[in-house]
Amino acid sequence: MRYAARRLLLMLPVLFGVTLLVFLLFYLTPGDPVRAILGQEAQGLSVEDIERLRHQLGLDRPWYEQYLSFLGKAVQGDLGRTFRGDRPVAGEIAARFPTTLRLTVISLTVAALVGVPLGVVGAVRRNRWADHLVMLIALLGVSMPTFWVGIMLMQLFALKLRILPPSGTGTWRHMVLPAATVALASIAFIARMTRSSLIDALREDYVRTARAKGVAERRVVFRHALRNAFIPVLTTLGLEFGSLLGGAVVVESVFSLPGIGRLTVDAIKGRDLPLIQGTILFVAVVFSLVNLIVDLGYAGLDPRIRYD
Repeated sequence: MRYAARRLLLMLPVLFGVTLLVFLLFYLTPGDPVRAILGQEAQGLSVEDIERLRHQLGLDRPWYEQYLSFLGKAVQGDLGRTFRGDRPVAGEIAARFPTTLRLTVISLTVAALVGVPLGVVGAVRRNRWADHLVMLIALLGVSMPTFWVGIMLMQLFALKLRILPPSGTGTWRHMVLPAATVALASIAFIARMTRSSLIDALREDYVRTARAKGVAERRVVFRHALRNAFIPVLTTLGLEFGSLLGGAVVVESVFSLPGIGRLTVDAIKGRDLPLIQGTILFVAVVFSLVNLIVDLGYAGLDPRIRYD
């Protein structure tokens, strides 16, 4: 508990740095936020009307005053209101988060169920044709751009075979193509990490001792070596979860999924600062919490690990 509390306290400067960086980048980006928010409507308004809107949004104040005001409200759980539509930022995130979470959980589950066995096969059959096949699959998964994979899957299964919907939400069938697209790259990372870590574990003395005692090879691999080799894999799973949660921008755009990633892109296009700050802060908090949970899970795999 002391370790967890200390890690939670260390999250505070990280979150402070993330929000400050986003705030500074917003003001360093060329362009007028008010005109970006108004769009075509700005052409029919006078300078006085635009300045009046700037004052209503608080954009006429110095940037540090705006940032301190945001921090003060964020500490109280208030992420502000959107520039467009004047809706609560927290409500917008809450409405979009289930879609992104569903996509992330399904994708990572598929990636783990496929990637870990592939890595085990590659390690056990090292330098054989099965290992070469696993490494080829991993290389293809890492090399192919996500947007291209999504478009190709859409062309094949939605437009030609017509067995899956091309985009949108509603049923489980709408999540198949996006989840497969996201999972492909994760499978490659997990397979490579599992293979590398298991190869190192199989070289350890305790594995040779178990084999010398006549323990079955399957038991040696899965009960002894894989358990010790799974700590780097668990780290990879945690990092992939956080990355998928905040990085599903391309997939959500390709398949028209109303998730956090697409919400962030729309907020950046519209220069909606409260929405940008809120979504990035939310993703940063979730990412940090997932990393903490992964670190606490190490002790379950290796009893020698202690949190001092």
